Amino acid sequence: MCLWEDAMSDFWHGKHVCVTGGAGFLGKHVVAELTRRECQNIFVPRSEDFDLTTEAGVAHMYDERHFDVVLHLAAVCGGIGANQARPGKFFRDNAVMGINLMHAALKHGVGKFVQVGTVCMYPRNCPVPFREEELWNGYPEETNAPYGLAKKSLLVMAQAYREEYGLNVIFLVPVNLYGTGDNFDLKTSHVIPAMIRRCVDAVRKNRRIVELWGTGVPSREFLYVEDAAEALVLAAERYDGPKPMNLGTGREVTMRDLAGMVAKATGFGGSFFWNRNKPNGQPRRCLDTSRAEEALGWKAKTSLEDGIRKTVEWYTCQAR
Repeated sequence: MCLWEDAMSDFWHGKHVCVTGGAGFLGKHVVAELTRRECQNIFVPRSEDFDLTTEAGVAHMYDERHFDVVLHLAAVCGGIGANQARPGKFFRDNAVMGINLMHAALKHGVGKFVQVGTVCMYPRNCPVPFREEELWNGYPEETNAPYGLAKKSLLVMAQAYREEYGLNVIFLVPVNLYGTGDNFDLKTSHVIPAMIRRCVDAVRKNRRIVELWGTGVPSREFLYVEDAAEALVLAAERYDGPKPMNLGTGREVTMRDLAGMVAKATGFGGSFFWNRNKPNGQPRRCLDTSRAEEALGWKAKTSLEDGIRKTVEWYTCQAR
């Protein structure tokens, strides 16, 4: 729950806000949170109108409108399979979008720029829980290193532009997200929507075995998307520091235990076959969230069990 009294801030009153990726999974929830907080001037650039991977596309967007705040959420992302299939695109597109948008924000006098990173930035064998100070103490896990390194380059840029030009850039590092509106395409999805879809399909087709990747031993931490949206908006309001900030729950769960939660929520009563020929990914992931708690007065509200239940309910309704 939020540690501060949940009074509406007047921070957003009269401000013109750009939410890149605002039509995507996280972005829709951020736009909803901004609307709830009475932000009335929200612009969501669409890819068919503004190609954010080009200087010309970004310049066109900034030339058309003035923004007081930019929340840069747009990203090319996906699960391990998607990262392995398109490492070049994951690196190039994520790096150049951030570089173009941040540099143009400086040129056009944007008051605050919110850059979203990824837990994939952390070193493969980072001590648990991951503290922000550990970001540079090793190379990221190989299966998603290009994506993670693209985001790390934007952390360097954010701190450099703050130091040299005084641009107010904050950098947020959310853990794995999930929830309503997630991507359930098995070729590109992350682990929770992939597990949900496989289990729901198995129940509908009366299959008793579901295949999952790896050994089931690695652990992850997951943040419900509505909680992530709240944290992002609060950070835009309340945080002005140069240091990156983790956003998560601080709860670690193994893939085997996660599969059990998904099975219970979907009504799947069969067994899992763990395909050890598929990659495990990073051995462990769990964040130290004390900086966000202290700076924002924020903690995640949604338990993993409740979040999975809500996500299953949403997916089964959509898939009918």
